Amino acid sequence: MQASTHLIKGNLEVKISKRRDLPCFREFKERKSTLTRNLCIRRGSICSGLSSGAVSMGAELARARDNVETVARSLIKFRSVKGQASGGDVEDLAPINPHETSTGTVLPFVGVACLGAILFGYHLGVVNGALDYLSKDLGIAQNAVMQGWVVSTLLAAAAVGSFTGGALADKFGRTRTFQLDAIPLIIGAVLTAIAQNVQTMIIGRLLAGIGIGITSAIVPLYISEISPTDIRGALGSVNQLFICIGILAALVAGLPLSRSPVWWRGMFGLAVIPSILLALGMTYSPESPRWLFQQGKISEAEKSIGTLYGKERVPEVMYELRTAGQGSTEPEAGWIDLFSKRYWKVVSVGSALFFFQQFAGINAVVYYSTAVFRSAGIASDVAASALVGASNVFGTVIASSLMDRQGRKSLLITSFSGMGASMLLLSLSFTWKVLAPYSGILAVVGTVLYVLSFSLGAGPVPALLLPEIFASRIRAKAVALSLCMHWISNFVIGLYFLSVVDKFGISVVYLVFAAVCLLAVLFMAGNVVETKGRSLEEIELALNPTT
Repeated sequence: MQASTHLIKGNLEVKISKRRDLPCFREFKERKSTLTRNLCIRRGSICSGLSSGAVSMGAELARARDNVETVARSLIKFRSVKGQASGGDVEDLAPINPHETSTGTVLPFVGVACLGAILFGYHLGVVNGALDYLSKDLGIAQNAVMQGWVVSTLLAAAAVGSFTGGALADKFGRTRTFQLDAIPLIIGAVLTAIAQNVQTMIIGRLLAGIGIGITSAIVPLYISEISPTDIRGALGSVNQLFICIGILAALVAGLPLSRSPVWWRGMFGLAVIPSILLALGMTYSPESPRWLFQQGKISEAEKSIGTLYGKERVPEVMYELRTAGQGSTEPEAGWIDLFSKRYWKVVSVGSALFFFQQFAGINAVVYYSTAVFRSAGIASDVAASALVGASNVFGTVIASSLMDRQGRKSLLITSFSGMGASMLLLSLSFTWKVLAPYSGILAVVGTVLYVLSFSLGAGPVPALLLPEIFASRIRAKAVALSLCMHWISNFVIGLYFLSVVDKFGISVVYLVFAAVCLLAVLFMAGNVVETKGRSLEEIELALNPTT
């Protein structure tokens, strides 16, 4: 009996060693679960020929199965290391982890990080409905330039904050940076709520801007680094979903303004609540395992992995980090490294994504949709803006379900195409006399279609794609640089949109936005890489094969 057991065990191990002849290993590259399923089929066919009364032999076979699976894992890891050493296509490497990933412990920490995304959206959208009312209280109702500064000060400060966020995240870690970020967010919200003059309002907006600039850099960074590969796209798009929820919350918060004009102060003050919750939540959230590994804090990285994915996954995830080798073989990159030949192409793609996102006109819609609807004759302009915010949330929910199936690149192209068509419709509705009787309806329909198209790709994809395409040693700083482009573009739109509309007309401005969308489609088609279904380490090796 013992001899028979060893014979079966030996035969199984011989078969595994000849893995190139087995269908399960050929199929493994396409579906991670195939290896386990095929091994079970083979074990079942062998076990079915044994006597059912051989109880002791069953125990031996159980041990044999464990040994076979150990051999299989070793062969998979060998192929991965061999592929990296030979500089082959990373997509041809077998995935390191063949198990389905449980996200039960990841989701709460993603939710805590998304409080930063809510604040991002809320501070962007809160000025939309409140601008007219605060302008009257602060004595700038007839000063369009000063109103532009109230809007845009936040954006200029956010550009500074995004750079600060990258440096802080590299030095102190992701969770500690979130906690530090709560300080300017809380103070900024309080100052804007109690402001008695425009100077205090601008100082409050500056501090809040620094805060949301930092969150804009570290929220997608933290989520991408703690998310399992299989659903990283869906979880990454949650960042944009909560930004949209923040914008919607700000628009809804403005509904009581028609009955209580001083409510604008309460609108700004509400931002204190998620700021405090963010600081408290990050006290209990695990640090990014990748950042800990790069800092040489191996035991802390293992503890963090255990908290996020379960203790049984610690060896596999640590192996994945070691094979990438970035944290142990190269020092953290400096700002100058981002402009080197090695990284400049991928960094320029990241910056271009946010350039097109902003100059396609999204924040002109977010900041000034109420004013545009009012000029088009819409009676309930604030309610119409709230409808736009709801459309943004709805579209982002749809995008979350498509992100890991359709892929990032196809969603970007589809999104910018829809945005361009919507902007063209809006432009024509203001110029074609035949459409004049329907201009109000078309303004709402075109804006809602534009926002829906934006939320399907142009909104969620850039913040998700950036941490995926940047190598680990430049990730935090490169994300910060790209987001600086976001905030600079945002600042220009916020500051000059009303002035440009006054000079050239809304129709011409919308036509320019449509042209930018067309250029974006051409750029995405030629320069953006697809990252769905690939680990951060695989993407890094593919885009930076010399690292």
